Amino acid sequence: MKPEFKEGLSAEVEKETTEADSAPHLARPVFSTPAMVALMERTSIALLKPYMEEGENSVGAKICVSHIAGTIIGQKVRCKSTVEAIAGRRVTFAVVAYNEKEKIGEGTHERVVIQAKRFAAQ
Repeated sequence: MKPEFKEGLSAEVEKETTEADSAPHLARPVFSTPAMVALMERTSIALLKPYMEEGENSVGAKICVSHIAGTIIGQKVRCKSTVEAIAGRRVTFAVVAYNEKEKIGEGTHERVVIQAKRFAAQ
């Protein structure tokens, strides 16, 4: 990781929810928990990526989130990821997701920066 990567940095990603993001087993299509988690991961990756050195990549190691409110498909959702802690190659992000009206999820996500070639050789 580049030395300018530090705690407190943040990024946001916004998207419009689609049927692909829905929980199909429910009568009314809503933004699913797996889709929210994927958005949290994507936002954290977008934050980390510009600070990785050539040959580095990252893998998800841990996620602990609460899905606290529903979102109807078609609404926009936005996620903010903030670097909470850096311990060697482990990075912990505070993640929060919102729909057009309210907070819908929050928690933490941990990623580990790896050497892509070495990982691929395993």
